[in-house]
Amino acid sequence: MAIYGYAGKMARIDLSTGRIEHFMPPETELVKYLGGKGLAAKIIYDETGERVEAFSEENLIVISTSPLNASGVPSSSRFNISTISPLTGLLVASNCGGDFGLHLKRAGYDALVISGKSPGKVLIKVTESGIELCDASKLWGKTVSEAQAMMGAGGKLAIGVAGENLVRYACVVSGERVAGRGGAGAVLGYKQVKGIVAEGNLRVAVPDPEKLKNFSRRWIGNLKKHAFTSEQLPKLGTLSFVRKMQANNMLATKNFSSGRFDGFELLSGETLRDKHLVKNKGCTTCPIQCGRIVKMDGQEVKGPELESLGLLGPNLMNDDLSLIIRLNHLCDELGMDTVSFGSSVGFAMELNEKGLWDNGLCFGDCKDLESLAVEVAHRAGKWAVLAEGVRRISEIYGGSEFAIQTKGLEFVAYEPRGAQGLGLGYATSNRGGCNLDGGHLAILEGLCLGVNGSSIRGKAVIAVFFQDLLAAVSAGGSCLLTSFAVFSSNVVRNPDKPIVRLYFRLFPRMMGRLFGFMHRRAGILHINAPDKLPFPYAYKLVTGSKMDIGRFIRAGERIYNLERLVDLRQGLTDGDTLPARLTEELQRPDDPSSVVQLAPMLKKYYKIRGWDEHGVPTEKRLKKLGLLDAASVRRT
Repeated sequence: MAIYGYAGKMARIDLSTGRIEHFMPPETELVKYLGGKGLAAKIIYDETGERVEAFSEENLIVISTSPLNASGVPSSSRFNISTISPLTGLLVASNCGGDFGLHLKRAGYDALVISGKSPGKVLIKVTESGIELCDASKLWGKTVSEAQAMMGAGGKLAIGVAGENLVRYACVVSGERVAGRGGAGAVLGYKQVKGIVAEGNLRVAVPDPEKLKNFSRRWIGNLKKHAFTSEQLPKLGTLSFVRKMQANNMLATKNFSSGRFDGFELLSGETLRDKHLVKNKGCTTCPIQCGRIVKMDGQEVKGPELESLGLLGPNLMNDDLSLIIRLNHLCDELGMDTVSFGSSVGFAMELNEKGLWDNGLCFGDCKDLESLAVEVAHRAGKWAVLAEGVRRISEIYGGSEFAIQTKGLEFVAYEPRGAQGLGLGYATSNRGGCNLDGGHLAILEGLCLGVNGSSIRGKAVIAVFFQDLLAAVSAGGSCLLTSFAVFSSNVVRNPDKPIVRLYFRLFPRMMGRLFGFMHRRAGILHINAPDKLPFPYAYKLVTGSKMDIGRFIRAGERIYNLERLVDLRQGLTDGDTLPARLTEELQRPDDPSSVVQLAPMLKKYYKIRGWDEHGVPTEKRLKKLGLLDAASVRRT
């Protein structure tokens, strides 16, 4: 019997033996963990009983879709990759757009669970007829685009030479979209998997197709009317934030030593639009179309997202947008995360500046970065160390106080000393220095809204709420950018109106109380608000399962806690920290609040979460979340 919203089967692929077997979790478990990263965390928790090394046959890589994928709802063409990260040693979940997730479900599979290590280089082919391991010797050494062109028809994902050479932050690329953070590409490289191609024509059943279709039209209509998703992102993409980040001291500059960059206008979304843009482009099923296609040396290529621009631009004191476009494209072709690469180079530049490592790299001197990227991807010569990431570089050369990472994962382009809630989110993110996994409070503290970024009032409970919400949104199968449309367009459009300013001042107090109530009493919120928070209602229409705002938020909390349990088993100990630069060095000498005031926020955060003083979920909290079977987990 078909399960609404699902293709109906998953596959375990043992690369060591070539054995492939099908399975499907019980429907109750599917609802409990929603899909995507939630279900992947459950699989990894259940099937790896102790601490696992990233580069080992025991490490699993789970590629999973979600109920909303292939359902026709907007911005749902996504898939998730989860594994133990070679960069952090912890669980990493990396979400990606494009069309691979659609093709995987149409081939009849909701997830692939890959273990072992292939004796030879392989390509995994997935069709309605089954799964085949094919020789990939001719693909090895190819760029990502060359490899995908050789794979044939269907949805494709591939690694580049960075993954083949086990660069710890190697990424996975599908079409032009990237699952960028945490090194999943290196895990595939270790397992000798160059890529996966999926093709099929199956369609997923839903209880009431017409009702779902009408709701999807309404949701698309709302996205096309919202200031953020119909104006800001389509017009300027994610680079639309550059000017606001500069104004709010949030633009990471010179290895996060400052939040402002003199050359910011040369890198703004407006400059990219006026001088480089060819057209917009987005993922399949997405009405927002936030992607940029730009001109580069006579070619049309994908333009940089904000995070890439920030780490390859202001972070390195580089105001050459043409060079950033070339670097972004090159890193994608090499299969190498632009954020961790840019952060590693920026850290190396400061080590050189401070006399800790004589490497010749200097802030503002970026003319040789393209050749440097190629050498890092190949682990060539003295630059092989840059393939290890910032934390490991600091263990060799020192400078841990300005090594901008948490739990081993480098930060994205937002400077947290201008946004206290963002700083808390970075520190408590399960996968490390991630704004999205941290609840993306930067949206509240200066990117779209005008909540006071210098204040810590209410930030702990707001961080908890948005971490849980975004975990559920991601697991369910939606692009996280659609979640920002929950805020009023009038507030986004008119930030300087007196009534809006008052709203911003009151937001932490009002919303802190509301979110605190929703966190404590989610079990009684048996309501849906499709035009304000469409995700749980969409899940209900696609799967036919009982789903409402309360159940949805609670599922996000369950996922967040389960990811934490995996991290604890992997050895996380008191890991919710920030580098000293951000907690001790004043960003602005005349402003004593311009450090991240982490300690008081973290204490409140743990209390709200129901975790002990070390960040370990209590048995009481696990029982409430239906995770009591995991209660025996402690730091190892």
